[in-house]
Amino acid sequence: MYDTRGARTSARARASAAVLGAALLLAGCSSSDGDQAADPGAGITQQPKSADPFWVNPDGTAARQLAAYEKAGKKTDAAQIRKIAEQPVGEWIGPENPEQEARGFTEAAEKSDRTALLVLYDIPHRDCGQYSQGGAADGDAYRAWIDGVARGIGDRPATVILEPDAVLHLVDGCTPGEFHEERYDLLRGAVDKLKSLKNTKVYLDAGNAGWGHPDQIFQPLQQAGVDRADGFAVNVSNFYSTQDSIAYGKQLSAKVGGKHFVIDTSRNGNGPYTEGDPAQKWCNPPGRALGETPTTKTADPLVDAYLWVKRPGESDGTCKGGPKAGQWWASYALALAGNSK
Repeated sequence: MYDTRGARTSARARASAAVLGAALLLAGCSSSDGDQAADPGAGITQQPKSADPFWVNPDGTAARQLAAYEKAGKKTDAAQIRKIAEQPVGEWIGPENPEQEARGFTEAAEKSDRTALLVLYDIPHRDCGQYSQGGAADGDAYRAWIDGVARGIGDRPATVILEPDAVLHLVDGCTPGEFHEERYDLLRGAVDKLKSLKNTKVYLDAGNAGWGHPDQIFQPLQQAGVDRADGFAVNVSNFYSTQDSIAYGKQLSAKVGGKHFVIDTSRNGNGPYTEGDPAQKWCNPPGRALGETPTTKTADPLVDAYLWVKRPGESDGTCKGGPKAGQWWASYALALAGNSK
């Protein structure tokens, strides 16, 4: 059995992102050059656009934890959490208000002259009964959800990571065969809908360096519409090194027409966990570290960006003492930051 369950953040419903976006704009989270402090109290700024064009959310979970530590006078902990809070991370769109959330995040990003990084994770029969099980009720509900996301993004700049694990679970047998044809159709439709937008890039999830071999996934990836996407994403929510992820991505790229790819480096600073139950080595493993900070200046021309798709500090699930998938876990966040180089 391959290790394919990359510990997905729960795509839970959030507070209305439209309200969030309005609040950020009213708070003056950007200036004419886009680099003014987003939160004067925490001193969070947007990263230099030339190297990192993605939006830093000044009201993210890490930013709120940073503010709490500073208020409590916990300077050492605050300094560690700042390593996370000052970087752009993926905004996982919830199931209930996709249009409002997508609009709120992209409006706030545009106001800061940056690009929103969005993660879409609502495919029916998601995660095969694991910690992040759920997803849209059926194909029609999923199509309506994607339509809502597209309306929310509009013409504003966005980079989308599409459906972590959705293709992998077609390959490894996790998703029952009767759902395969529908899933391929849903993924192709999502790619086409999102690529019809003026300023949206789409990367279809394609697994990680530890689950298997590109020969096993390149045809399913093609069937899911990667040829119409900007490329694919590797190592989402996982821990494989950037070097190994580049090697895996380049092998896969060669089989899908030279497509470019992005790498999730949010927690791969110390590589994968090699102890304990192999079936659970992806779930809140100890001793991990933040990886390379997000940037479009990478080590290979085929790699469009290093991204923090998984939000560092949010739990993989109720394992090793963690809270539910997607919930903030301060002690784990502190360990990731403290172990980083």
